[in-house]
Amino acid sequence: MKIFKYLLFLSLIFIIGASIYIATKDGKFQVERTLMMEAPREIIFNEVNDFTTWKNWEPWSQETDDMIINYGEKTTGEGASYSWQSEKMGDGKMRTINAKPHSSLQQELTFITPFGESTSEVYWEFEPQGDSTLVKWGMMGEQTFMEKAAFIFQDESLAEMMQPMFSKGLNNLQEEITVKMNSYTINIDGITQHGGGYYMYITTASKISQVSDRMEKMVTEVGNFMATNNIEQVGKPFILYNEWNEDQGTAIYSAAYFTPSEVVTTTESSILNGFMPNQRTLKTTLKGDYKNLKEAWDSSYAYLQKNGLKAAENAKAFEVYITGPKDNANPAEWITNIYIPLEQVIENRND
Repeated sequence: MKIFKYLLFLSLIFIIGASIYIATKDGKFQVERTLMMEAPREIIFNEVNDFTTWKNWEPWSQETDDMIINYGEKTTGEGASYSWQSEKMGDGKMRTINAKPHSSLQQELTFITPFGESTSEVYWEFEPQGDSTLVKWGMMGEQTFMEKAAFIFQDESLAEMMQPMFSKGLNNLQEEITVKMNSYTINIDGITQHGGGYYMYITTASKISQVSDRMEKMVTEVGNFMATNNIEQVGKPFILYNEWNEDQGTAIYSAAYFTPSEVVTTTESSILNGFMPNQRTLKTTLKGDYKNLKEAWDSSYAYLQKNGLKAAENAKAFEVYITGPKDNANPAEWITNIYIPLEQVIENRND
């Protein structure tokens, strides 16, 4: 009996000692990973700011098939929330408590366990670096008594265990955004009558490979000239192709805006006035990056050939930029209309 009491006393001392050791052990932790992503920060921020997209790239739900996700009434911005349940990954919830558009996010992460709830702070920072963005994803908090007790017997700390998951999540996020940015559609809208009209324009010649880079500056130059001279712009900017030589790899093209009527300028300028006739055209719509324009043009000409239509020899094909980089950072949302003037149809009449 004395031996039993002695062992019980030693066990009690051990438990008290272990409890004191665990209680006094520093439970603060911080996990942080960064990745340079090839995308504008607006796109990355919007992806992370929307909880409905997290299932596409965060690593935890991808490692189990039993996760049930429930979204709050709000899923973006401050006050947005969602929760999950999983036997393998556990239960939890997250809420956005601060959102600075395109710059940073601060979120509250809560794990729900049989021993109670554990809350940590999750933070995101998005720093533009030229055409790319330095993305920082981190989590900081303090472990509960039971969590500290559990990790005493682990070879790795909580931070060391979480770091690979954060790295994987950032890589998944980059892949998801790349796929979304590269998505595009080409639609042959069919034959339509384009009203034409007077327009202000500037013309240049360059290698075909330089067209995309130059056209934005040219459109801006025409727009600034019209604004300075109080000339009204009608519709969206467009590029008029005067000559396109695939063999030599060169092009002559004009950037322009339509005007309500003919404009006669009194000062010498490289910005000129032109006129486009009302004409029958094949219209094609590209929704996506400008790098897909060649495929859209090829699809348009293939449609002409398949349907026995012929492009007008002396008319100039053109592109109208409905939305672009100034409207949306995501190239997948850019909309460009292509117009190819067609030969006039001559009807045969029997008298």
